[in-house]
Amino acid sequence: MSAELDTPVAVRRTAMDLLARREHGRVELTRKLRQRGASLELIEAALDRLTEEGLLCESRYLESFVSYRARSGYGPLRIREELGQRGLQRADIELALRECGINWQEKLEEAWRRKFSGQLPLDARERARQGRFLTYRGYPLEMIGRLLSGRGMDD
Repeated sequence: MSAELDTPVAVRRTAMDLLARREHGRVELTRKLRQRGASLELIEAALDRLTEEGLLCESRYLESFVSYRARSGYGPLRIREELGQRGLQRADIELALRECGINWQEKLEEAWRRKFSGQLPLDARERARQGRFLTYRGYPLEMIGRLLSGRGMDD
């Protein structure tokens, strides 16, 4: 896409094309439009208008992102970090994680079963390996410890 975005119409059209594919946050959309050669003034005006029209919505983006990453097997700590790196406000991130309605214990068990076939670790080395994987995925150590000791499972 080498077309220069030098008019308000071109910036708006490109922003709408990006939003048609998936939800975006304002910071992310600004970055993408800047990479395509749009000026900051044109971007701000276009994004303000899209926000007023309800086409660009941070809370909808947060909800979509949290849901998508949770379905992919990632935990709240990892999702929180990724959203922070995308320039979203910490308070908005916390609110989205609190109100998402996701049972993180169930998601943890699901990710663990998928990766380790539901086999509890038999020794310290295997426990460390499973713990590292789940920590990397973004689950709290307390939940991981409860799961790997067999206390967090319902079966």
